[in-house]
Amino acid sequence: MLALLLLPLLWAGSPQDTGLELQVEKSVTVQEGLCVLVPCSFSYPPPWYSSDPVYRSWFRDGDNIYYGNAVATDNPNRAVKPHTKGRFLLLGDATTRNCSLSIRDAKTKDTGTYLFRVESVYSVKHSYEDNKLNLRVTALTQKPDIHSPERLESGRPTDLSCSLPGSCEGGRPLAFSWTGAALDSLAPDTLVSSAITLTPRPQDHGTNLTCQVKLQGTRVTTERTVQLNVSYAPRNVTISVFRNGTVLENMQNTSSLPVLEGQALRLRCAADVNPPAHLSWFQGTPALNATPISSTEILELLRVQMEHEGEFTCRAQHPLGSLHVSLSLSVHYPPQLLGPSCSWEAEGLRCSCCSRAQPAASLRWRLGEGLWEGNSSHGPFTATPSSAGPWANSSLNLRGELSSGLRLSCEARNVHGTRSGTVLLLPGKSVLGAGVVPAALAGAGAMALFSVCVCLTFFCGSRQKPWPDSPPDQESPAGDAHPPGEQELYYASISFQETDGREPQDQKARGTTEYSEIKTSK
Repeated sequence: MLALLLLPLLWAGSPQDTGLELQVEKSVTVQEGLCVLVPCSFSYPPPWYSSDPVYRSWFRDGDNIYYGNAVATDNPNRAVKPHTKGRFLLLGDATTRNCSLSIRDAKTKDTGTYLFRVESVYSVKHSYEDNKLNLRVTALTQKPDIHSPERLESGRPTDLSCSLPGSCEGGRPLAFSWTGAALDSLAPDTLVSSAITLTPRPQDHGTNLTCQVKLQGTRVTTERTVQLNVSYAPRNVTISVFRNGTVLENMQNTSSLPVLEGQALRLRCAADVNPPAHLSWFQGTPALNATPISSTEILELLRVQMEHEGEFTCRAQHPLGSLHVSLSLSVHYPPQLLGPSCSWEAEGLRCSCCSRAQPAASLRWRLGEGLWEGNSSHGPFTATPSSAGPWANSSLNLRGELSSGLRLSCEARNVHGTRSGTVLLLPGKSVLGAGVVPAALAGAGAMALFSVCVCLTFFCGSRQKPWPDSPPDQESPAGDAHPPGEQELYYASISFQETDGREPQDQKARGTTEYSEIKTSK
């Protein structure tokens, strides 16, 4: 009895002197509906009797600590407030000096100040007035977390999960729901779970995926939206054609692209792929270890030449696969005229003319004021055309006696220009009995070209072994034998005419005249 009377005198000093200390955070904030753990430890002198148990209790500051209800306690003789029962829980026990408080499903009315107290039946009764807990409950702003790999792979099933940070087991029940274009193939009942299994597709890349969390029994919801990053192999590889900095068209696989010789051409390759693929260009179909002509998305030809004609291929290389697209480059150019070339046959005078152009040229003849085009027949005059690839040939048969001063021309025309060649016999010289009639060739008008064209003209009008990329065979315009007789000197006027279809506003015929010495049999 004397010990009980002396105990208050022994505890009359400061808490440090008596060994009564409390370590707890002075202020704690938690969002509504979430959970929070408040770490706490305390010290106290051992009870006078070792059989005297020590109980722990948390009270709302201002409540009666002697007769009021605690918000959390391990004292079986203490009542707990109905509002906090099952939500405010004491952790540990007194022997470990643990006073930590777990708060679940925090409510706005939980905001306030709380006091910790220890007491035993006979010896210890102390409230830690110097260290109180200030609890503040705010509105829910916490967004859920969506757990997924940084990059999804197309076609591979992947588990995704959603959680609300700050929620805890035993707290407010949560309701989950998922929305997004990538989920259209999933059953609706699978979208109300915290975890789903998604098999992404290429078209799902960049789409939004949303997880919404609702606190059951309330109208409080929170959600988070992420953008899916789906890795997939190349698809829809396209080639864009640039001229003068402007996109003219987008080419699909095996498309044909006509380009005028001498023009600049810029091609850009693009592939629908994630992450970006390595793009490279090849001329022709690339072999396994072929060396590219360009290792970027851009292929630039500063001046298109004939050797550029053919297939160009862009290859998109990716860890998940590769894909390539090709286009066929067709080099266009104005006509190159070979002829006309004329000779006598039994039926009369036969002239031939051939042209090479892309697209192939149309040929027509002029004799005096007359005009023959295509396959036509006018009395004693017959024109017969033929063509193969870029080559176009035309033969003209003239039957009967022809007047002197004859002017005969062959004209080749396509969308890029016109070329013509003219034969003119000098007045006073009859063509009757002449073995070979001189021919004029169309070109640029340079004598250097003339010698080459004479050889090609002979090729176009004779039966010889065909050369590669040569015009189709046609009957020989010359007979096997010429009438015997002495040679007589004639002169022929050879006129070169050309127009350029690329500049229609200034399209004027440009011509030169050259003279050549021609010997014929008589």
